[in-house]
Amino acid sequence: MEPPPHLPSTEAAVTALRQIAREFELTVRVTDDIGADRSARRTAAGAFAVTDEDGSLPHEAHVELTGSPGVEVELYSEGDAKITVDGVEFHDLPRAVVPDFLRAVYGGTAHVRGRLLPPGYWLVVPLPGGPCYRELVLSGPLLSPWLRRSVR
Repeated sequence: MEPPPHLPSTEAAVTALRQIAREFELTVRVTDDIGADRSARRTAAGAFAVTDEDGSLPHEAHVELTGSPGVEVELYSEGDAKITVDGVEFHDLPRAVVPDFLRAVYGGTAHVRGRLLPPGYWLVVPLPGGPCYRELVLSGPLLSPWLRRSVR
């Protein structure tokens, strides 16, 4: 198993996401938050501080990919990400797996597994040569069209 590519910065991850949007002919919208006073997770930096205590400038980004399914990606300066696929949230993903995760979603290997007992649906995103991520679909029987088409 080959380790995922290292994405050393939020900007490198955004560049990778723009490439994926081009590959799958999606529209991408990026919102950047740069500085400890604008980054969501920087509560320890102190009031009105722009840099962290070590002098670094944190950079977070929110990326929206339009299409089917609708995807939002939150990239955090700590090196992790949150990906939302048609309302299903995957928290605390390593930033380095985000490109493979999106290729699995848009490339067709991501799927929904349903069970009769106990009832429920799970969105399953297998990464090539890597881990498989699963999250409970909380919308119950009201699946989005993309989720409905992806049931196996």
